[in-house]
Amino acid sequence: MSGDVRERLPDDNAGQDRITPFQVEGLDVRGRIVTLGPAVDAMIAGHGYPEPVSRVLGEAVALGALLGASLKFEGRFILQTQTDGPVRMLVVDFESPNKVRACARFDAAAVAAAEDVRPAALLGRGHLAMTIDQGSDMARYQGVVELSGQGLEAAAHQYFAQSEQIPTFVRLAVAEEMSATGQGTRRSWRAGGLLVQFMPKDPARLARADLDPGDAPEGTAPHEVAEDDAWVEARTLAATVEDHELVDPGLSSERLLWRLFNERGVRVFEPQPVTNFCRCSQEAIRDMLSRFPLDDRAHMVEDGRITVTCEFCSTRYVVLPEDIGLPG
Repeated sequence: MSGDVRERLPDDNAGQDRITPFQVEGLDVRGRIVTLGPAVDAMIAGHGYPEPVSRVLGEAVALGALLGASLKFEGRFILQTQTDGPVRMLVVDFESPNKVRACARFDAAAVAAAEDVRPAALLGRGHLAMTIDQGSDMARYQGVVELSGQGLEAAAHQYFAQSEQIPTFVRLAVAEEMSATGQGTRRSWRAGGLLVQFMPKDPARLARADLDPGDAPEGTAPHEVAEDDAWVEARTLAATVEDHELVDPGLSSERLLWRLFNERGVRVFEPQPVTNFCRCSQEAIRDMLSRFPLDDRAHMVEDGRITVTCEFCSTRYVVLPEDIGLPG
């Protein structure tokens, strides 16, 4: 019955990597909760990122999984930031239905010297691009949001208000978990996220105030539209979620959703597992190198070989010159 709406008992596998869709019919909202443990920890541990970078990347992975899980076809959802802050670029690549990989580029000295290490401060100013890739035979869709010192949560709210025009609430959380082992204390990363969207059958209930025109004559009254009572209630309930609840390995998504919406009768769909999976391969690396001009390929050779390290999973590949059209 995968995909069918059904009542679900609290799941004992609270700490697993998964996305759990839900619906609150009494409030006309749908949404998803993502819980990430080993998957996000593998992405971070494989690069040895500094703690502040690990936190902002964890948020990006949680957001990418929340949004990428909405794809109803085989394709990719790519979340990417380009900014002037210490963390200059984040990339999250979600391949439907459940594969995700991610990486970050950052200025190590700037991160170490930063007095404010909140994700918003580390990102700085630039833009957040969200791309839906349906394959080579279909056009890409891309939405872009300006980053002007706000974090990823605020950027997601801005995107849905401007581009999708769907009332949306997003909460992201990241934490470092410490556990005792026979070899000492083990540190691992967890991330979580909650997305709630107002989706009534009557489109008239989605009416929202116009965006600020910016150059309106002085004294012009702003356009105002009263928010739907159901959405106000849903958003208020969702906003009570605590960060620790989204990353607690002992709290299942079912139990958390019951805490938030039990008075309105929340219903839960079958969870979807999430896998940390990189698409790199020896063949893909050779194909990528073969696209460079011959002179460029020749300059890449060192000690009789070309070495390439995948930015996502840190796997090192060795390619021989003769494999990409160069003399051995």
